[in-house]
Amino acid sequence: MDFWTILSGILVLLSTAFAAGVLFERLGQSAVLGYLLAGLLLGPHTLGLAVTQDQTLSQLAELGVTLLLFTIGLEFSLRRLWRLGRVGLLGGTIQVSVTVVLAFAVATLFGLRAQAAVGIGAIIAFSSTACVLRVLSDRGMIDSVHGRNAVGMLLLQDLAVVPLVLIISMLGQSGGLQVSELLLNLAKSAGLFVAMTLGFWVFANYILPRVLRTSALLANRELLILLAALLSLGSAWIAHALGISPALGAFVAGMVLAESPYALQARADISPLRTLFATLFFVSIGMLADPEWILDNLIPVIIAGTLVVGGKILLIAVIVRAFRHPWPEAVATAVCLAQIGEFSFIVAQQVFLPSGTAQDRWLFDLVVSVSIISLLMTPYLVRLAPAIGRLFVRHGHPDQQPETDGSAAHTGPGVLVVGYGIAGQQLVEPLLRHGLQMTVIDFQATNVQTAHARGFAATVGDARDRELLEHLHIRQALAVVVALPDHQTVVTVIHQVRALAPGVPIIARARYHRYAGEIIAAGATVVVDEEQQIGRRLGLETRRLLRHDHELPATQNTDNEELKTRSWTNPPIHLAKKTAPPQEAPP
Repeated sequence: MDFWTILSGILVLLSTAFAAGVLFERLGQSAVLGYLLAGLLLGPHTLGLAVTQDQTLSQLAELGVTLLLFTIGLEFSLRRLWRLGRVGLLGGTIQVSVTVVLAFAVATLFGLRAQAAVGIGAIIAFSSTACVLRVLSDRGMIDSVHGRNAVGMLLLQDLAVVPLVLIISMLGQSGGLQVSELLLNLAKSAGLFVAMTLGFWVFANYILPRVLRTSALLANRELLILLAALLSLGSAWIAHALGISPALGAFVAGMVLAESPYALQARADISPLRTLFATLFFVSIGMLADPEWILDNLIPVIIAGTLVVGGKILLIAVIVRAFRHPWPEAVATAVCLAQIGEFSFIVAQQVFLPSGTAQDRWLFDLVVSVSIISLLMTPYLVRLAPAIGRLFVRHGHPDQQPETDGSAAHTGPGVLVVGYGIAGQQLVEPLLRHGLQMTVIDFQATNVQTAHARGFAATVGDARDRELLEHLHIRQALAVVVALPDHQTVVTVIHQVRALAPGVPIIARARYHRYAGEIIAAGATVVVDEEQQIGRRLGLETRRLLRHDHELPATQNTDNEELKTRSWTNPPIHLAKKTAPPQEAPP
């Protein structure tokens, strides 16, 4: 199949996914549902209009999951991963282990071979990192208690992919399982994983900071975008070359790079690529479904789906509850993780397709059908998870505080300062004296280092990026101060802030008087006219000097009063002290 045929198929997929995504968003549903149904509609079992006989689509889909995990890693540094605590790390380990053991025991009772039994356990154990994180992020629940618990367990499941895939591969060998060879392969993979992690750590701490200080790099926005693409795609390729899961390798690279001040900007830069390939992933999953087979085997599909979803909710809720979380949070966490994940399709293809037997083909179709149905349910389950959890509130203890795993609730960025040059450094002084929390965004790594030295949060980034502002929780900001000199950049930043947070006050700098009106029209609350302020200050200093030399009479206003010049303003917005975002009210 030539390149243009493949491209035409991908264009059909993307256009159909776009139309379905728009339709579902208009209906108030998740666009992920539209992507899955677009794949089902175009797949080989329905219309068959897209690429079906080539590995390109599945490889692009795998790349989508890889880029998603890279951006997730950029949010979860090693310290933050450790703060996920016992629920994420120990609880996730227990969940995967118990699921595999129980499924293995049940499958063995039905006469399945060892590889198939372990494969079914692994398939059920994995939840969908791509789908759950997408919906949690869209609904702003990723920093909730049940959201953090779900993320921790998802990441542990992703870490468990490599050893489980190795075990399944060894079980499928004709010579049977050789324990010594299995242990040797596991040790080899662990050593390569550690070596890769150390290599990324050296790069992030000793090479990348020097690269970021290169003037040519900082002067060209396109070079930073290329650097983000190089880091994400390069980490996946390195992991693949070492025989490690590319998605896991990309996640580790992102997690190591998360300590860099460039992390948030890299996440924003790679977002368009991630969105493109992740969409192809969801469409490719939908293409695996066979509606006719599902209708012919509806009863087994319903029974298997009910057992999988219900069993995972019960098991995960009990595990989270064992870590002293109240039942509402435990159930909400379990409901978020009740589906079968994307790595399950890889395991199912490895376990059931090579043999070619009718039984294995039937089991493959069953696994695919249950997985897709559970993924279709996921946006609704994640959305309703807090409400479902509250149904169990009478079983909880209102006076019992859930374990926070060492991470405090997010309270927003405080005052967000865009641009930390001379003007930005001067404006923070009075704010710091009043004890206000500060967060700085600046494109220059040296300015970010200066902010860190002063003791407040700062990140290398371009405030024109919508995703960067969302990641910094712009809606919870007390105010945004735009201290950049370029008026076009100031206007673009104001438009982005206004689109995301209409009620947040914006104080903006106008370097030249002729641009002040344009900046106020963009939505700034207050515009400080630099030329006007300089002119008034020059006049004040001139009068002060002449009064000293020639004993001119003092004017009615004092010096301090004279400096209180009026700036361009929109209708006033009062800076009310903001708190953490309100919790969702009970139904």
